[in-house]
Amino acid sequence: MIMSGIRSIGLLALILASALARPADAPSSQGWLDARLDPDARAELALQAMTLAEKFTLVEGYYAAPRPARQYVPPPEARPASAGYVPGIARLGIPPQWQTDAGIGVATQRGTNTVRQRTSLPSGLATAATWDPEIAFRGGAMIGSEARASGFNVMLAGGVNLIRDPRNGRNFEYGGEDPLLAGTIVAAQVRGIQSNHIVSTVKHYALNDQETGRTVLNVEIDDAAARESDLLAFQIALEQGQPGAVMCSYNRVHEIYACEDRWLLSQVLKGEWKYPGYVMSDWGGVHSTIDAANAGLDQESAASAFDKLAYFDTPLLEAMTSGEVAAARVNDMVRRILRSLFATGLIDDPVVQGPINFEADAQLSQADAEEGIVLLQNRGELLPLSSRLERVALIGAHADVGVISGGGSSQVTPVGGNPVKGVGPSDFPGPVVYDPAAPLAAIAKRLPRSAVLYDAGDDPQSAARLAAGSDVAIVFAQQWTAEGQDASLTLPEAQDALIEAVARANPHVVVVLETGGPVLMPWLDRVGGVLEAWYPGSGGGEAIARVLFGEVDASGRLPVTFPRSEAQLPRPQLDGVGLPRDQLFSVHYQEGAAVGYKWFDQQGLDPLFAFGFGLSYGHVTYSGLRAALHGSALEVQFDVRNSSARFVSDTPQVYVAPPAAGGTEAPKRLAGWQKLALAPGASAHVRIDVDPRLLGNWQAQCGWVIAPGQYSVLLAQSARLTRATAHVTVPAALPVHCINPSAAVVDTRAE
Repeated sequence: MIMSGIRSIGLLALILASALARPADAPSSQGWLDARLDPDARAELALQAMTLAEKFTLVEGYYAAPRPARQYVPPPEARPASAGYVPGIARLGIPPQWQTDAGIGVATQRGTNTVRQRTSLPSGLATAATWDPEIAFRGGAMIGSEARASGFNVMLAGGVNLIRDPRNGRNFEYGGEDPLLAGTIVAAQVRGIQSNHIVSTVKHYALNDQETGRTVLNVEIDDAAARESDLLAFQIALEQGQPGAVMCSYNRVHEIYACEDRWLLSQVLKGEWKYPGYVMSDWGGVHSTIDAANAGLDQESAASAFDKLAYFDTPLLEAMTSGEVAAARVNDMVRRILRSLFATGLIDDPVVQGPINFEADAQLSQADAEEGIVLLQNRGELLPLSSRLERVALIGAHADVGVISGGGSSQVTPVGGNPVKGVGPSDFPGPVVYDPAAPLAAIAKRLPRSAVLYDAGDDPQSAARLAAGSDVAIVFAQQWTAEGQDASLTLPEAQDALIEAVARANPHVVVVLETGGPVLMPWLDRVGGVLEAWYPGSGGGEAIARVLFGEVDASGRLPVTFPRSEAQLPRPQLDGVGLPRDQLFSVHYQEGAAVGYKWFDQQGLDPLFAFGFGLSYGHVTYSGLRAALHGSALEVQFDVRNSSARFVSDTPQVYVAPPAAGGTEAPKRLAGWQKLALAPGASAHVRIDVDPRLLGNWQAQCGWVIAPGQYSVLLAQSARLTRATAHVTVPAALPVHCINPSAAVVDTRAE
């Protein structure tokens, strides 16, 4: 039997041999506990005081739920039914690391009778749709506070993988298709989580962009294209969020597993980007000892429960003894882990389980959902709904009891429990869970003298009859997406036919989509209104009602392009579909850095809904656009005025188009934005400082380089709706960041 609380014989002997003795040069006082020192100094002092066994304690983690198929039992010190556990070192005042999933809230893993009911944020994609770093920060601070109150000090949040394919089953966890938007929003959430003096991660590093074959697929992409897309998103998230940990991904890159990829981990992450924290593996993402350790992996997660071997247990000790892994490398692993524990305040402010204000947290989740709901269509100004409606039909998606959420390791068990039982797979990534925030109750509350009637939507003709006798029919349509599986872009369970039937019966139809990402809409021309509500979380029902009735403006903007068909995608057929589970295969990213709207622009394709798109209930005007280059820094200024008689939220977006010889991957790139809240008649002056990298290309022998020529600066309301254009001339090439090729840019993957 594998008992995670008891290590293998070789390492156990090491522990027994070294437990009674400190290193000869260990300091006599515990100076590492002096909070006045910087994290690097504290980590070094603690490292010097550690025995070899204590060092090995920090580089291997355990799963915190049983795995009967592996005969695995978690250590008793672990928090039950959680993501993981790393023992502490009481002698040195270093607490255990209690790890929880994920970026939506505090999750409960399967396998025990423990159930934690916690607040669920809207999906990560919904938060990205707010385009509001401040609300992302507040959401992160909220779930971080619940993690802390639940006894966790490491939160496996921070999913920043770009949406290269809208069918990816985990897209709902991520921050969209653009590196600037995704990196900025995820960084804000990470800062919020870590404001609770706990560690947050950024994940899954890198190029982990589909679930089909996720543990075996190999990504082929030009290095420069990777730098200008997925890696740029990670770089921005790291710079702005300063997470304590980075989680390496399952997939291979150029035939090398990400968790043993020296180019990704040592050259780029720790070398060029100078990341000071530690790299932890994804659960089951380690395939070697020597290669992984020497490449830059610092901590093997849940080793005995998921990996074929506990590679950072006795095998690492043996590799260090033989010289195949240097003792300095093991020290570096430990030093990095310690630094993050000190830098975040985890050691100085130990977690204490305590009460949670679920009502206040649900209100914060609701505010997040309200700002992320996107109004995609509003024919005849059907919305906002009138409070004078006499009869309203609500149809489908269990809208009488709740709103759907995404599945997998990020799944939060909602306060009040799951109101829809027995739906979806009984094992991972199921079951399907609904947050008990019923749209029916929220809408009926706003129509106290009206008939608000619900139909389950199982029979299209029954739903059509109810709609025919109603002033307005609101059809709730849903798609459950989850970790470990990819999805079709077509709504499941004949919901398209349901919407068509209702639309034939009543011209006043609003469709509310609860989805993990883009879906096709063959019925679009036959309905009046469409709201994309994503997975709206613990306050979802109330948030949807407030947007439907115009109590708040429709302010969400799409963080991802909605295609008209799968034929518009770079890979109309998902690679790996139908292959045996363990069969290796490759995915060639021929689109390079042209992800999402950039691909549509490059190919001249017309999407169903463009990146950045979203309607409001009011109107704004833009004026005074001007752009100026100061060195390599581009400054953009303009004015926005609310020209309507109601409160308006707006998100003006700035894109930059390079000169024809600029050599960028697409006609334009998102370069900045500002979310505004404007009273009737109010104006705002906006200034945006553009990151120089967004003007440049990555060149292997130098880094980011800006080509000379005339650049167009586009002030827009989406990637397809430009309102004004300005021009700025770069007189000569301006290197933003030039690296010594012999020191950092040489590709080390073949070594």
